[in-house]
Amino acid sequence: MRYRSTRGQSTNLSFEEAVFEGLATDGGLYIPHSIPTVPLPEILSWSTLSFPQLAAKIFRKFIAEDEIPTPDLEELLARSFATFSTPEVTPLKKLPNVLSGNENRNLDNIYVLELFHGPTFAFKDVALQVLGNLFEYFLQRKNKNGGQYAITVVGATSGDTGGAAIYGLRGKKNVDVFILHPKGRISPVQEQQMTSVLDENVHNVAIEGTFDDCQDIVKALFSDEPFRRRFHLAAINSINWARILAQTSYYFYSYFSLLKRLGILPTASTYANITKVQYSVPTGNFGDILAGYYAVRMGLPIDRLVVATNENDILHRFFETGSYEKRKSEGQDEAVRMTLSPAMDILVSSNFERLIWYLVRGDSRTPPENGETEENAQLASKTIDRWMAELKTSGGFSVSGDVLGRAKQIFSSFCTTDAQTSDAIRRYYHNQYNLMQQRDANGDKDAESTAYVLDPHTAVGVVAAENFVQQQPLSTAIHTICLSTASPGKFPDAVLKAINENPPLESVQMGFKPVSYKDIAPKELVELEGKPKRCIEIGTDGGKKEVGLEKVRRTLEQEVGVKFPSKI
Repeated sequence: MRYRSTRGQSTNLSFEEAVFEGLATDGGLYIPHSIPTVPLPEILSWSTLSFPQLAAKIFRKFIAEDEIPTPDLEELLARSFATFSTPEVTPLKKLPNVLSGNENRNLDNIYVLELFHGPTFAFKDVALQVLGNLFEYFLQRKNKNGGQYAITVVGATSGDTGGAAIYGLRGKKNVDVFILHPKGRISPVQEQQMTSVLDENVHNVAIEGTFDDCQDIVKALFSDEPFRRRFHLAAINSINWARILAQTSYYFYSYFSLLKRLGILPTASTYANITKVQYSVPTGNFGDILAGYYAVRMGLPIDRLVVATNENDILHRFFETGSYEKRKSEGQDEAVRMTLSPAMDILVSSNFERLIWYLVRGDSRTPPENGETEENAQLASKTIDRWMAELKTSGGFSVSGDVLGRAKQIFSSFCTTDAQTSDAIRRYYHNQYNLMQQRDANGDKDAESTAYVLDPHTAVGVVAAENFVQQQPLSTAIHTICLSTASPGKFPDAVLKAINENPPLESVQMGFKPVSYKDIAPKELVELEGKPKRCIEIGTDGGKKEVGLEKVRRTLEQEVGVKFPSKI
């Protein structure tokens, strides 16, 4: 398997090269030259595998044996997922129907896929534990004869990527990691989790501005070829292909988990008679749901992928209109809206470029009818290059009806407001709280002891799922899996306010008492409070990205420049 850039100038890279490069030298993102189609019987034969074993089967389709031999790959993945608190890695939980008076049976078929059982309690752990070990594996091989080849990992975070990257890379030999986050725009828990890691190779940088500003600075560093080569820059954001590949694994695993829950044997021989599922995915930078697209293309029987956005809804507006445009206010690009789901407070979704490349080439659920030719690939790359230039200069671009039509064969979308987000957290908690009290009063010893708590991002996906399910015909049984992206303990302000303010009368009558942070957070997060922190703060003179970029360059020079002497 080889890799190419979405913009056409960089091609025929190995997996190792694509992992270390991260962002292509032409500004594009790396994608596989082809997406392997896996026969249905082979997919179903994976249903009894553990999560690490299943991930190894999927990775093997995209990595040549001579790059990472199978025993090495299996050991690396087993070690990566051993850091999770449950053997399932990503357990599937069923949600109750809490829409009062609504008897739509498909509302009884909504599940959450808990992706937050890793070291930092966020879905990013699934990929970044793997990526950290991939960096380590490849560096050890490069240095096996006594060399000292090192890399400088640079990434931007809207909250969870930073913590997961730091926990995946802390203490690793020949790796320094710099994480840029928008000052004051991530949750206090996320900030404490990152900045309390004091390992010498970890460098937190707080930027005056937005996540998009941080991301633009990272892209600018990677686009500066002399700087990039000198510091051996490597990427940990979801622009790195390895992250998308790792996240593909839990779509397969959750599908098999659903079949087991339903008591269905994975024996179907054709797609016509197999149980299908749809996924609702809280979406910001488009990496998580893009992994679902690759699962579809490989052959997993996913019926729909629902793009769930918050009020920063550039993706929802695209799937509605075919126009990918930043909002305008008085002739200027509108600022990012601060919402209850801050990890999704993004104006431009980097990974969307990968999907658009396939759609332009003629792909939908399957490859283009006239084949995966080099001519088609180059035409798609030229189109992407033009559209990305338009996005940078004029704030947007529009696609043809054919391109939008291909997208709609797989994707739907929904925009969730903050009010709907809070309402969902409130509904799910108090519905189960009241049921627990009733069962306890009736002497039910098997009743669950806690109510289910959604984090704000998961709530965005659940609201989208509820609305989408109600739009579908009742004649067909539909199973919907919502990706649950973070522990509610990472966003206590939004969660506790939703649960504690104006509780339902029924809860009050049953003795409801306000929930505390310790009630919703893992003890590891609670124990972060008061730990010493280390962080470099960078001002941008009121949001000037060029000022921030220059200061970040100087920061890398000061912190690790001695390890990468200039050849000038």
